[in-house]
Amino acid sequence: MSAGARPRAAPGHARALAGMLLVTLLWSTAGVVSRQLESARGFEVTFWRSAFTALALAAWLAVQHGRGLPALLRAGGAPLWISGAMWCVMFTCFMLALTLTTVANVLITMSLSPLFTALLARFVLGHPVPRRTWVAIVFAGAGIVWMYGHNLSGGSGALLGSLVALGVPVASAINWIVLQRAGGRVDLVPALLIGALASAALTLPAAWPTTASAADLGWLAGLGILQLAVPCVIAVRLARALPAAEIALLALLEIVFGIAWAWLGAGERPEAAVLAGGGLVLLTLALNEAVGLRARARDDDTQNNDERRDPAAASRPLAGPAGGHPAR
Repeated sequence: MSAGARPRAAPGHARALAGMLLVTLLWSTAGVVSRQLESARGFEVTFWRSAFTALALAAWLAVQHGRGLPALLRAGGAPLWISGAMWCVMFTCFMLALTLTTVANVLITMSLSPLFTALLARFVLGHPVPRRTWVAIVFAGAGIVWMYGHNLSGGSGALLGSLVALGVPVASAINWIVLQRAGGRVDLVPALLIGALASAALTLPAAWPTTASAADLGWLAGLGILQLAVPCVIAVRLARALPAAEIALLALLEIVFGIAWAWLGAGERPEAAVLAGGGLVLLTLALNEAVGLRARARDDDTQNNDERRDPAAASRPLAGPAGGHPAR
């Protein structure tokens, strides 16, 4: 696709849901893969992961756009660079927070993402957040707190780590809003490249000298390509088909899937509270999607009936909030 070409059309809702499930599965492999590392730790993991992500994205974008890539970066404007900055924050803050506090503290803080996204979507885009989504946010968040709450630890280090981790849900919420507001007009996949390059540059000084073994580099390359580059590209595409609050809610599955990967791939058997909380998250998301599908089917039936009574209605634009998604 050339620099002047329009972004691809958004996938249908059912395909978008399946795509988002794949995204969360790939994102969730970070923990179990990190357990396989021999010597790389902390900032070095972040540096290599971001560096391999940047290499993969640069190669993919070069194939897609060729010599038009520089022009595409220039034409992206503020949305492209804002999104790139947000990806950099997310890529970096997650690993930095893990060096300051426990995984439980970081994950609980990240579970605030749907709430932040729903609030921003309501006030920035004017998206009417369905009552079912608000209820699902509350119950899914409660499930994650249930999963990890018994492991919370105190102290100034834990507080600082949680504050750093707060950058992940805040940046995620801002990023989804930018993607939905401008994704239909601007190809924001290059923002991933900007974020990965910035993250690698910021963490290189702290990662030097590197100690990663050859085996570590293989695992880190897998993280950069399959755990970050591929799912993030898919997620950017899906931002045109799913409401921001729904994407953030589905992304909570990353935490549940992450537990399963660690159990199967690293022998870390979850405790009863983890299983109970994860079950609550899965049940909440399933019910939310089931109710949403019924509502969409009912709306489609109503629209079809209206078009039969008034054929001219088929040519009228659908009324909906900013971002291209009909109100639900």
